[in-house]
Amino acid sequence: MSMEPIKQISVIGAGQMGRQIAMLCALGGYETTLYDLDKDQLVQAEQALVSLMKQWVQKGKIDEEGTGQAFSRLTFTTEFERAAKNPDLVIEAVVEKLSVKKELFQALEESVPAHTIFATNSSTIVNSLLAPVTSRPDKFVNMHFFFPPVVMNCVEVVMSEKTSGETAQAAIEVCKQINRRPFLLRKEISGFVANRILGAIHKEALHLYEEGIADFQDIDQICRTALGHPIGPFELLDLSGNDVIYYVMQQRYEETGDPNDQPNASIIEKVQQGKLGRKTGSGWYEYGEKQRKTETAGVEKG
Repeated sequence: MSMEPIKQISVIGAGQMGRQIAMLCALGGYETTLYDLDKDQLVQAEQALVSLMKQWVQKGKIDEEGTGQAFSRLTFTTEFERAAKNPDLVIEAVVEKLSVKKELFQALEESVPAHTIFATNSSTIVNSLLAPVTSRPDKFVNMHFFFPPVVMNCVEVVMSEKTSGETAQAAIEVCKQINRRPFLLRKEISGFVANRILGAIHKEALHLYEEGIADFQDIDQICRTALGHPIGPFELLDLSGNDVIYYVMQQRYEETGDPNDQPNASIIEKVQQGKLGRKTGSGWYEYGEKQRKTETAGVEKG
């Protein structure tokens, strides 16, 4: 079976993940549409990407002509019909809630062309849980980018039993075109590879903190000093977003029914307090305005 060459990509969701995925696609030469319901979110996304590209120009990573060309390929829109008009690939990057994702893909199914490939950026929800609301399970795949996508050179491409080899290969080729390294997982498992390992670290770190074994700052420092981790588990929780971690844990619990998979009490508390991490200026740590606006602070390598 031959597939349409991917030329146009729509990214759904202009949060920190979606906006950077869209920027990578535009930099990679794809005509890219970034869609979000919230106009303010789109404005913030555009401002953040302009600022990021200015930093890249200053660091010599790209010239001004290159950024200009990329932005000429990148469209920001609140019009769903425009995002769904003719994409060859849709990458979903909305909140980590199964019901929200299902509703979105159901709407996309009714609007996009028959050849369009569906990809979810979900770090936990496997694509076989979403594909049944569409008529194209063979054209459904996970493309799990890591935060921040413009820095992290890794994408987990995950197949379900019904994902076609052609779909997986198309996703892999997109990853290569946007200068990210793809890793193919031929079987589904919640959390995939990296996040299952990270999840175990987070669970143990939260347990040690909640049991009063050590302060979270010391746990971070031990991981940095003894294990050589570039960032401690609580710093990473703040970077990813405590709400994102909550939704991931809750989704895992709903799938397994195992009480051990429920969100930790301290994570629930942070979410209830609105202390979501860097994006809100407060989480496990307190962040100033400059740190909040620098999405890649503390992680960027070189």
